[in-house]
Amino acid sequence: MKIALFGGSFDPPHLGHQSVVTKALEGLDIDKLIIMPAFVNPFKRSFFADEKQRFLWAKKIWGNLDRVEICDFEIKQNRSVPTIESVEYLEGLYEPSKFYCIIGADHLEGLQEWHGFERLMEKVEFIIAHRDNIAIPHNFQRLDTRIDISSTFIRQSLNTDEVSEVIRDEVRKCYENLHKTTCRFKNL
Repeated sequence: MKIALFGGSFDPPHLGHQSVVTKALEGLDIDKLIIMPAFVNPFKRSFFADEKQRFLWAKKIWGNLDRVEICDFEIKQNRSVPTIESVEYLEGLYEPSKFYCIIGADHLEGLQEWHGFERLMEKVEFIIAHRDNIAIPHNFQRLDTRIDISSTFIRQSLNTDEVSEVIRDEVRKCYENLHKTTCRFKNL
């Protein structure tokens, strides 16, 4: 089995993330794309929308796509989980013959600082999604996404035009209420 892991904060998931999912399904020779929202990104201290809400948003957007699985492994750990740990979990689950790890080009600069980086390089082939006109070295395979939008911009501006229509109203309400309360929803 050939798999690809696409992890992230998804705070909120936006059309840039959607472009990565679409291009990965179209362009990579994979049997399964695993989308894994983080409990807390190892390089961040917190999120604005809580982990349950971000997982639900990912399920609503991508959960019904063929060859896509929304995985809650990192969320269930209830802590920051290094990518190597998620990769080893998925290795044990699927025993992949090929394992891709999809990241945005904005993560290239600090990639060597990732926990277990050398082990990670032995286990996965990184696929780099274009972002912010960042040059991607020739030794990396790339996804030609070229959508430069950030979750930070959406949260700060409340401009949800770059968010899937499936969750647009929820996202707007969540971040409008940001200063009043955290985005914790019932009935999850």
